[in-house]
Amino acid sequence: MADARFEDGDDAPLRLIAQEAADLPVISALVQDAVLQTGDLTWQKSRRRFACLINRFRWEDRAAAEAAGRPYERVRALLVVDGALSVRSSGFDRNDRDLVLSVLSVDWRAGDDGAGEVTLVLAGDGAIAIGVEALDITLQDVTRPYAAPSGKAPDHGA
Repeated sequence: MADARFEDGDDAPLRLIAQEAADLPVISALVQDAVLQTGDLTWQKSRRRFACLINRFRWEDRAAAEAAGRPYERVRALLVVDGALSVRSSGFDRNDRDLVLSVLSVDWRAGDDGAGEVTLVLAGDGAIAIGVEALDITLQDVTRPYAAPSGKAPDHGA
């Protein structure tokens, strides 16, 4: 069986799972520059689940959009961390439900016996740290792609 190719993804919605540290950089890259509001953050303590509804830039479609001369796209997606034991945040007001946050990366710090901490690193020195019993993250697109309102791809001054 051959490895999957980038082109095999077409326009199908993404559904990715990270259960090992080596899986996480792919999800982190795909949620870079995603935006969300604090009102879209949820921790279901009894279910041990942290979830957020994000508007992610479709990095996987950037080159195709440029080649076709069509607008860049974003898509609404769920980023879910299962096995969440605790959630802490810093650098932003959690009570301001309309505050817009921008994701820079998703990081992992391993602890003992498979446990550890998942951190959503946010622009402006913000962060959400989720203590987990094991690494178990899902990224799933939940809408059809739409034209990015800015009409631009995020630029980090490369």
